[in-house]
Amino acid sequence: MKSGLLDHLAGGPDPQAVHEMGHLSAAALLDRVHHSTDPVIVRRVLTLVDTEGVDLIAQLWSDCESDSLPGILWRLYLLRSWMRRDGERIASLWNAVEPRVTAASAIAGLDQAPSAADIARTADSILSGAFTGDFAVALDRAAAFTQVIAAGLRREASLSRTGSDPDGKARLLHAAGNLRSTSSVFRHGASLWRSRQLE
Repeated sequence: MKSGLLDHLAGGPDPQAVHEMGHLSAAALLDRVHHSTDPVIVRRVLTLVDTEGVDLIAQLWSDCESDSLPGILWRLYLLRSWMRRDGERIASLWNAVEPRVTAASAIAGLDQAPSAADIARTADSILSGAFTGDFAVALDRAAAFTQVIAAGLRREASLSRTGSDPDGKARLLHAAGNLRSTSSVFRHGASLWRSRQLE
């Protein structure tokens, strides 16, 4: 499906039809890769946003509920894109609050003092694990990772000099709050998957 296809349907896209298509496409994509041994297919799914653009899956998944399969997959793709784009910054935040190997490090799959390249590899590993491994484990990894980075942002905000950049501090705290919420979404999604309630 090309990016603008939904816009060309007669009368514009029907929200209910888009919603159903989002759920069906997410389930079909996950099932297709889970039952494939072809590494090319896995790679194509992993790099879907890179090759097709974020607009393609945004049209189908971005408005889906956060506790739904397409809503979770949307967040996993966005997480991977962000980790690969801002790996150096993310590594710095991680290292500031997780200088030693901890339970969060073990769950997320990161060694001590990760580099930007390690962050990029972890991004690919989490997303590919969602498709080829245990989906709940991939969500647990994503939850642990985002929780640590949220802590890194809160720490950075707390170290900001009072009055020097109040807007910057507010942005850091807002970003930290968003990541904490995303971490909760991943954790809840893992629970729903284990109880076979994630659709």
